[in-house]
This record gives sequence, C-alpha cells and structure tokens, in this order.
Amino acid sequence: MIPMRRHQRFRARVKGLSINRMIPNILTILALCAGMSAIRFALLGQWQHAVIAIIVAGIFDGLDGRVARLIGGTSKFGAELDSLSDFVSFGVAPGTVIYMWCLHGVVDIGWAAALFFATCSALRLARFNTMIGEENPPPYKSSFFTGVPAPAGAGLAIIPLMASFQFGSGFFDTAFLNIVWLVAVGLLMVSTIPTFSMKKVKVPHKLVLPSLLVVGVLTAGLVADPWPTVLTVVVVYLLSIPFSIRAHRRMREEWAEMAPPPAGVPEPVPVSPPPASGP
Repeated sequence: MIPMRRHQRFRARVKGLSINRMIPNILTILALCAGMSAIRFALLGQWQHAVIAIIVAGIFDGLDGRVARLIGGTSKFGAELDSLSDFVSFGVAPGTVIYMWCLHGVVDIGWAAALFFATCSALRLARFNTMIGEENPPPYKSSFFTGVPAPAGAGLAIIPLMASFQFGSGFFDTAFLNIVWLVAVGLLMVSTIPTFSMKKVKVPHKLVLPSLLVVGVLTAGLVADPWPTVLTVVVVYLLSIPFSIRAHRRMREEWAEMAPPPAGVPEPVPVSPPPASGP
C-alpha cells in the first residue's frame, strides 16, 4: 500500500498540461516568430527571406488549428494567442515589409497605407473572434469566411513584391501601385464578401488521385521555380472570390427555401380555391 500511495502523491505533484496538448500553441508561437523574422529581414533588405518568413508563418497558422482539433487541444487561450499571432504575422509584418520595400520614399502616404492595412487586419480578426460564439448559424456558413482571412490577405498584399522577383522592378515596385493595392486588400479583409474556407472541404473519392497529383506538381514547382508557383497559387485564390460569392448566394437561397419558419411565426394556411359557379 505504501508504494501505491507514494505513486499517487507523485502523480498529483506532476499533474499538468501534456506536451501533446501544447503542440498547437507551439505552432502558433512559431508562426509569430516567423512573422517577426519577416520584419527583421525587411530591415536588412532581404526581401525574398521576408516573403518566405510570411509564407512559413501561414503554414504554421494553418497547422495549429487543425492539430488542435485533431488532438482535442482547443482552448480559449489558444484562440486568443492565435489571434495575436495572426495580427503580427499577417497584419503588421506584410505592411512593414511593403513599406520598407517601396513606400518609405513617400513617407506620410506610404506609412498611412501600411497602418490602414494593419488596422483592417486587426478589425477582421476581432470580428472573427466575435463570430465564433454565434448561436445556431446556418450550416452553409461553415464553408465560408466573412471577408478575406488574415493569412490570405497577407499573401495578397505581397503579390507585387513576389511579382518583382519574377518580372523585375520598374512597375511592381512603384509606390502608387502598392498603396492602392494595400488599401484594396485591407478593404477585402473587412468586407462581408464570402470567401471559401478550406476547413470543411471534402475531396470526392474520384478526385483523390488528381488532387494528390496537383500537390505533387505544386511541390515540383516550388522546388524548380518557387516564385511563379507561389504567385500562381495566390492569384488563383484571388480569382476564386467571384465563385465563392456565387456559391454562397446559391447555398443561402437553398437554405432559405428549406429552413423552417422562425419560432412564433405561424405557417401560412393554404387557401382553397372558391367553388366553381354554375352555368
């Protein structure tokens, strides 16, 4: 009996959070560090490293939530930490990188554009957090984001920078283009435009092999010629927005036809036609 009691006391002393449940938060911290590293690379003028750091932050951000749901490690602390990390990595970092790259020559307007983008990112994340506890949302809403999510917004914001790697300077590094582009992407983030969410996407069995083939082609493209490949992926996402709007409208109309009437609202009583009058 004595060894068993000692074992129980020892387990009580070491009781805490397991390493497995800390993995999502570790991934979030890595995303935050990648975003901060992007700012450091921008200060050093290492633009390709800055873009890679933002992309790495997006990869970690995409993994942390999925890993948390997979191992049952979701928590309010993790959600708050994820939002703070997203603001730094996908709001502050892209705005700072673009400002240091081509907007520092027009200090006032360029800095205002960077601040506008970061502010839109913060507002978008705050709105997302308030929508998490929404009661009884329609089922189709889980397939869409409201506005462009912060990681995708960061990818869109650095399109001109990535395009300059492939096509050279002279056009994509102009201040006017990047100011307009930052403001436009910021507005997309705070808009109510529905965009596809990959969380609920299910691949049909007949498309599994083609999907794996696409992944292989993308991997080969990243190894052989990374910047055109990444640029293509981001542009394809941008072009998918009109299709997401159309799909959202169709699903909303179908749900409106299938949904029961709200509580307290009586169902319409069918009116029988009047009897036919005799000759």
